[in-house]
Amino acid sequence: MDNNKYEEQGHRGIVTVLGRDQIGIISWVSTRLAEYSINILDISQTIVQGFFTMMMVIDLTKSTVGVSELAKILGEEGKARGLQVNVQHEDVFTFMHRI
Repeated sequence: MDNNKYEEQGHRGIVTVLGRDQIGIISWVSTRLAEYSINILDISQTIVQGFFTMMMVIDLTKSTVGVSELAKILGEEGKARGLQVNVQHEDVFTFMHRI
């Protein structure tokens, strides 16, 4: 993986998805991000006793929508699928999760 992408500060976001496992979650999120010219830099997902969790680090450099608009879109679409989807700018995520 190209580590230079990780060095570009200020243009990354965090997407988290939680809910019951179902077919197509990763495909749905990936497709929606691609539609807005958002690249996925890293992804981690797991299923624990039927519950799906995923975290993505995304590159917002070429995004055609803002973080708050993306959060609203994915949040509403996720809710309709029975999923909790959150999108935050990396700086906000980092600040909220400091020890």
